[in-house]
This record gives sequence, C-alpha cells and structure tokens, in this order.
Amino acid sequence: MKKVKTYDIIDNFFKLDTRLKNIESLVQTNRFGNVQSEFFSCSTKCRSSYTKIELANLFYILMDEGILYFDSNDTKKNRSSFQKFMSENFTYNDNEGSQKIISTISRQFSECKGYTYKVKQIRFLDEFISVMQERKKRLESW
Repeated sequence: MKKVKTYDIIDNFFKLDTRLKNIESLVQTNRFGNVQSEFFSCSTKCRSSYTKIELANLFYILMDEGILYFDSNDTKKNRSSFQKFMSENFTYNDNEGSQKIISTISRQFSECKGYTYKVKQIRFLDEFISVMQERKKRLESW
C-alpha cells in the first residue's frame, strides 16, 4: 500500500472542492436558463388570435388615438415602449395557426403608419368594429 503524504491529501481535497463548486455553478446557471427560457416561452405570454400585423394594427390604433400610452409627451419613446411591451407580453397567430413569439414588431408598426397600408388598416378596423357591434348587440339583448 502506498503511503500518502498530508500535502497530497489536502491538495486533492481542494481540487475536489473546486470541482464541486464548478458543478454547483453550472447547475445554478442551468436553473436560471430554464427560468429564462420559460419566461420567453409562448405559454407564459398573452396569446392572440390575431396575426402579427393585426396585433400591431390594434395596438398602433390604441396608441395613436391616445387610448393607451406609456409616455404621452414623447411619441418616439411611447412607440418604442409599446413595441417592447408587445414583444415581452404577447404572442401572435402565424399562418399555420400556432403561436409565435414576437421578437420584433417595428416593421409592422411602420406599416401601420404608412399610407401604402391604409387599405389593410381600414379592413382591420371594419372587422374589429364588426366584432364590437356583435358584442354590443349581445349585451343589449340581455
């Protein structure tokens, strides 16, 4: 049997201790990573039956009319806050019918503002008004 020196025992102990701390660190990082991925998953966000452009239209109209706002004095900051809010809290319905995370919505907001997409916005408003009128009829018939 080999005789082990005290120095070797202490050295091996500290190597083992360092390895255990590294493993604990990895486990903690992994836990945080899981929490983060869960936070960004579709299941923890408000789901929408609207497409990305329809959702952008809805929020853009509410923002543009001053119904909802983050900063009523700074339009750029308000728009930026809306886009961030939507990305962090909503998902949209893609063409295949599944929910998708909004990574960015600035292009869709720009489309809402542009004259070129006026027809799409009018069509969206007509459909939205129709849904609201149906709701009003249901309420009146109670």
